Amino acid sequence: MIFSEVTSAGAQFFQWVPLILAFPLAGLLINMFFGGRLPEKVIGIVGSSAVVLTFVVAVLQAISLVGHPEGAVVPLADWIHIGELHLRWAIQVDTLSVTMMLVVSGVGSLIHIYAIGYMHEDVRHNGDPGRYQRFFVFFNLFILAMMVLVSADNYLMLFVGWEGVGLCSYLLIGFWYDKGEGGIGNAMAAKKAFVTNRVGDFGFLLAAFTMFGAFRSFEFESVFRQAPEVAAIIPSAIMFITLFMLLGVTGKSAQLPLFVWLPDAMAGPTPVSALIHAATMVTAGVYLVARSYPLYSLVPEAQFWVTMVGALTALFSATIAVGQFDIKKVLAYSTISQLGFMVAAVGMGATVAGMFHLVTHAFFKALLFLSAGSVILGLEQGHHHVEHDPVLRKKAKNLHHFDPQDMRNMGGLRTRMPITFWVFTIGGLALAGIFPLAGFWSKDEILLEANHLYSWAYIILSIAAFFTAFYVGRQLLMVFFGEPRTEPAAHAKESPPVMTVPLMILAGLSALGGLLNLPGIHTFGHWLEHTLEAATHGEAAEVAAEVGAEAAQAGALGFDLGIAAISTALAVVALGLAWYLYDRRYKQMLDIPPAKRPDDPLRSILGPVFTGMERKWWVDELYWAVLLNPYIALSKFLAQVIDWRFWHDWFHDVVIAGGFKWITRLTAVRIDLGGIDAIANGLATVTQGLAQQMRRLQTGYVRNYALSVFVGVVIILGYLILR
Repeated sequence: MIFSEVTSAGAQFFQWVPLILAFPLAGLLINMFFGGRLPEKVIGIVGSSAVVLTFVVAVLQAISLVGHPEGAVVPLADWIHIGELHLRWAIQVDTLSVTMMLVVSGVGSLIHIYAIGYMHEDVRHNGDPGRYQRFFVFFNLFILAMMVLVSADNYLMLFVGWEGVGLCSYLLIGFWYDKGEGGIGNAMAAKKAFVTNRVGDFGFLLAAFTMFGAFRSFEFESVFRQAPEVAAIIPSAIMFITLFMLLGVTGKSAQLPLFVWLPDAMAGPTPVSALIHAATMVTAGVYLVARSYPLYSLVPEAQFWVTMVGALTALFSATIAVGQFDIKKVLAYSTISQLGFMVAAVGMGATVAGMFHLVTHAFFKALLFLSAGSVILGLEQGHHHVEHDPVLRKKAKNLHHFDPQDMRNMGGLRTRMPITFWVFTIGGLALAGIFPLAGFWSKDEILLEANHLYSWAYIILSIAAFFTAFYVGRQLLMVFFGEPRTEPAAHAKESPPVMTVPLMILAGLSALGGLLNLPGIHTFGHWLEHTLEAATHGEAAEVAAEVGAEAAQAGALGFDLGIAAISTALAVVALGLAWYLYDRRYKQMLDIPPAKRPDDPLRSILGPVFTGMERKWWVDELYWAVLLNPYIALSKFLAQVIDWRFWHDWFHDVVIAGGFKWITRLTAVRIDLGGIDAIANGLATVTQGLAQQMRRLQTGYVRNYALSVFVGVVIILGYLILR
């Protein structure tokens, strides 16, 4: 039935789209049930092949959309039928959903292949090779959940995938749940991610409830068709829906104020960090706003707030990245910042620019995280080498407390790990927005749109871009340049080909990704316009046309040389400043005695400001002071005072138990013993007294009995005579 419906529309491969769910499901089931009896390489090949095949299916969908840009909805089964709510499980095939399918499965495939080599070493480094199988089961489940999210044709099905990626993030961030600070640090990081996302999910649910109340439907097509009419009748309904969605976005895409979980997600293995930050979970919020563009275009106030949240997040988190020393934490805050760029773009109505940056960011951020994993693995191997060499072990300091993720323990790695150095450099410069790499084109397109739609957002995002280039330069110089600062860094080793080949592919994509939407050609823009235009109706279509007209004024062929020159100049200046501080000034600091030498040149220049960056502007402490500590205090009060002292000690022991004892004493002593038993005992006493008196009549003499009979007869006769 499904195949006939789809093929009748003239599409070539739309009928194959259910395989994007079937392949990752098959991969996780095979590894779940049979992985215990399979070699490690086979487990990795099964898990990776499932995602590669998913990517092939996504490519086939893109090929079909070239000839049939109207797309299709492929129904799979009836799902929910309760009263007015009738939903089917169906897959939406359009240019927006297929873009996400390609990014998730394409970048996800490379990360899976990389993980074959990385996890082989990681499970041994952590002393539990048996978890290799579990890792690929969770990894395939992550891809499956994300595919459910991006392929949904309604908000409720999207929410199933939304919750699925939340569950997978919990499982993978806490993969080494028995590691970390105090043996529970990683488990606490996973719990922090899970709980924080529940706050955002509550916003999504409120949006869904309001949506059903206003539209009596969750299906995209039905909601978008009714939106102009509902906006005219109940304008507040669209406002509430879009703002509640924004709360969900702040949780899933780590925006202010719910961004605090994402840096702690670094507790998971490096491939997990790459998958979460580049291709899956954090892009879900951006996709939600892009998919809901017909709703946001009807409420400029909501667009303003989305843009504001995105722009402020981009700047705020970029400043924090400047003060981090953990190589993955720098990239984590960078992800939050770049997500701010995307959220601001889709919020202001520049959906194509936001999605374009989502795609290019997936390339270079996956590259950076996987390259960071390569660096960490190289230092761990160097550390292992030093530990087993008596001469080197004597030279090394604090070997037992060596942190392979601390950039202060690195340096000079460009000669020890040349492939990792070059691919990391390409990814870093793409992130910094250096021409002609992918990040230059996508970031500048956002700045261009912001300059014409929200000038204040342009200023904020430009400052954030300056900080981005600075922390990229700082990271490159601290990790790869200068002399090795520790013995493990001096003996680090390059990663195996199973890891470096995916890095090279991602480096190529990071370099050439800008070709997707070059000014004047706008291939990606024309690709997405089929979905964006088809989804807008009535007033929403008019607003979209106005926004498009404003954006078209950006410059000749959609390129503004002034905007590009300013952003490039800011990036070059920031990189130059980083070189001055972390190369020349850093070398000068070596003359200072180690006890007085600052660990970072910025610390001696900025003082408490740098400390604020390093301490993440005390946001976590603020949460503890404002929310968590009062919550814990309230919990202790409820547990110890209300539950234990009042409810247990007083109410249970005094009121209930004491009252019961008093009633039992009353009934036992007063009523039972004093009443019932007293009556029974009194009757016995009377009976006993009567018996005692009657006993006197029993003398045993006949004459006494005869006298008694005679007296009785006389009394009876006397009574009769007198009567």
